[in-house]
Amino acid sequence: MYVIIFIREVIFITYIKGGYMLKLKNVSKFYYNKGVIATGFSRISIEFNQHEFVAIVGESGSGKSTLLNVISGLDSYEEGEMYINGEETSHYKESDFEEYRKKYVSNIFQNFNLVNSYTVYQNVELVMLLNGYKRKEVKTKVLELIDKVGLTRYKNTRCAKLSGGQKQRVAIARALAKETPIIVCDEPTGNLDSKSAMGIVKLLKEISQDKLVIIVTHNLEQVEEYATRIVRMHDGKIVSDKKIMDVDKEEKTEILQGKRIGLGNIIRLGVRNTFNIVPKFILLFVVFLLITSSLLTVYGSLKKSEYEEGKSGNNYYFSDLSDTRVIIKKKDKSSINTEEFDKISEIDHIKNVIRNDVLVDTNVWFQNESGEFYLNGYLNDIDMFHGKLDYGRMPEESDEVVYLTNSYDYLFNERVEAATSQEYFYEGNKEGIRIKVVGVIYLTGNDYNSKIYGMRELLDKYMGIVDREYSSVIVNINEKNYPSYNYLGDSFTIRPSSYVREGCSYVSEDISYTCKDYNCKNKSMGIKVDNLYYNDSLNLKICEVYNKKNVNRILGIDKDSNRYGSIYINEEEYNNLFIKDSYQASIYVDDVDNIDLVVNELDKLGYNTLEIRNTLNKDGADLVRIFKIIKLVVIIMLIITLFFISYFVIRLILKSRNIYYSTVRILGGNKREVKRITDVELLFDATIAYISYISIMLLVKYDVINIRMISNTLKYLKIRDYILMYLILIIMSYLISTRFSMKLFKKSAMNSYREEI
Repeated sequence: MYVIIFIREVIFITYIKGGYMLKLKNVSKFYYNKGVIATGFSRISIEFNQHEFVAIVGESGSGKSTLLNVISGLDSYEEGEMYINGEETSHYKESDFEEYRKKYVSNIFQNFNLVNSYTVYQNVELVMLLNGYKRKEVKTKVLELIDKVGLTRYKNTRCAKLSGGQKQRVAIARALAKETPIIVCDEPTGNLDSKSAMGIVKLLKEISQDKLVIIVTHNLEQVEEYATRIVRMHDGKIVSDKKIMDVDKEEKTEILQGKRIGLGNIIRLGVRNTFNIVPKFILLFVVFLLITSSLLTVYGSLKKSEYEEGKSGNNYYFSDLSDTRVIIKKKDKSSINTEEFDKISEIDHIKNVIRNDVLVDTNVWFQNESGEFYLNGYLNDIDMFHGKLDYGRMPEESDEVVYLTNSYDYLFNERVEAATSQEYFYEGNKEGIRIKVVGVIYLTGNDYNSKIYGMRELLDKYMGIVDREYSSVIVNINEKNYPSYNYLGDSFTIRPSSYVREGCSYVSEDISYTCKDYNCKNKSMGIKVDNLYYNDSLNLKICEVYNKKNVNRILGIDKDSNRYGSIYINEEEYNNLFIKDSYQASIYVDDVDNIDLVVNELDKLGYNTLEIRNTLNKDGADLVRIFKIIKLVVIIMLIITLFFISYFVIRLILKSRNIYYSTVRILGGNKREVKRITDVELLFDATIAYISYISIMLLVKYDVINIRMISNTLKYLKIRDYILMYLILIIMSYLISTRFSMKLFKKSAMNSYREEI
């Protein structure tokens, strides 16, 4: 047995020298159906020689088609022995019959058994590709055969558009392309008109000059003139075997040994099958797109949750816990000027530089005059904004902002037009910073970190307030020191005003108790500022004392919002006192993996650095490890679920093309070859779907489109994650193909074909 197989693979051409080509000796075929045994034919003995044109005739049910299926290796037999070129076949397995069909037999069916979605050229080409011919060899041969059957003008026409006679000619051309010594025809003229039928018979007669042609027909008159031999069957037996004319038995016939289909041909067929039926491609594309979307969305969400869990509640100093954030200060503790910020921005891998660093971690509150609407969030540089607005436009003036609002803020969700028509001021200070909301974006999910994006001028102005709040401020009036605070209700709140002259201060009469005789006008005033970064002082003269009656004349306001009064100083002097160059800033790196490179460059420029990722309390490490295990379990369960759902859907899609798989098997394609073609087809579908989804993700990343589901997880996925998800997708497609092939090959090629016709 193994010697025979070895010879088959090594020898390319063998010869039949006289004698029979095909012989049956007491061969019987039985069918088993629900415990009932039916006889296809019984104890048939017959020989077939090369160059014969044998017509097998008989009424329906006589066993002639069954005999033809056994001869062609599409059906097995239960008794007796069938010899192929002198070799016994009773021990043949399905794989042996596949090899037999590839080398010895070509089939022509009543129903043509063509791939209707293929062109004439592709149908004839198919058998040559399955037999391992190279593309260069194929083209010339296919065109010759198409011309031989008279279909040159239809070579690029899909077979679905051909007439019955034309389809049968395609089937004959395909049979000739196999270059097998035996051609079997099962009612090849049954669905044709008389003229087309006569043309097919003449063509088969011509073919029999070089081959053994066996034709099964119920119409003897069509073939009687051309047949060299007529075999009659009745009730599963041969009742007569009449030779009409002798044929040359001594002329030798070449038998081409079928070559294995090459990888190039497998890829060619797989790619062709991917696109040749558009509805099938779209369905498979949608299935794989949904798989890709589910994998990347769930995996990204789990990565996001893991990332947030790893730092949640473990840092008491910073609000923005981005792992790409690095806080910088100069080693000599001096301020960072504009020129130095420009040098920092030129460092590779730095995405953003935030001069007003404190704002990133400072929650601010703005409200409108009536108190009906409010803004509550972290003030950020507009350069940090990356996304697409849900309402409005981007800021164009220094007092305009974009508001990222929480989903639970019904005022901005349900009354956005009214909310954006308001003017907002900072914490009850109507004379201070005033802003307008011109753009809104709605946060989704569990993201509650509202943000206010504004221009640098706004941030610089607000930094004066923040520096003021974080500073120790002492006011000296009449040679006595008083601490000053900056919250509502304190009488020593210091505020800027353009109405105040340089060197002067305008104070409320409510603080006159600090002066002798309750008269502070023309008295000296000193303001000393001391904070983490700097200390400074300002010497002034109290030039005006205001009250409710003269506040509008002196300061240009209707009333002081501080019920206990304030100290107003010149706006420029206020800025010089409180708005300094940055002493601390934050930089954001494009990728956490590049932080070390950036830190090294900053060190060379004279900066101390603090990486936010290193400030996190490690007490949550155990929780993170548990979450990683949970993530793994969830992903595994998701993959299993997606596999079975997608398998049942894809199997239904592929089953619609069972006629194709049956055809390939009849033509000699074995299990391994059919599976590899299916592997390639599903691989291409999966890859196209994956690339499409990644393209959508890139469009979201660069703000071309806005899909929240994608944007919420995009930044947590790395290149390795994309590679991992693609590998999972490919493995799933491979397993689906494997499982489908196992189901497909549980039935014989003929039984599978019978189910489809």
